[in-house]
Amino acid sequence: MKRAYVYIMTNRPFGTLYIGMTTSLPARIFQHKNGTGSDYCRKNGLDQLVYIEEYSSPYEAITREKAMKAWKRRWKTDLIIKANPEWRDLWDDLNA
Repeated sequence: MKRAYVYIMTNRPFGTLYIGMTTSLPARIFQHKNGTGSDYCRKNGLDQLVYIEEYSSPYEAITREKAMKAWKRRWKTDLIIKANPEWRDLWDDLNA
């Protein structure tokens, strides 16, 4: 089965958040960083990848994405802090 990912983009630590899902993480993040990923990210300057989860199927990722979008903001920021306390852009890790 094809791998899938749930990810969170932001513009700064504790800034605006965008949760997305993709089966091609590097390509999708490249789109966001170049202003072609989503209107929401482009309009809000969300170009920093701060969180990633990997799943073994798109169905699992979509289910998780929908659940996370329904979460309270605090739950989302706590999730990011636990995995990425410095809110660093994980884009460089994808290209290493």
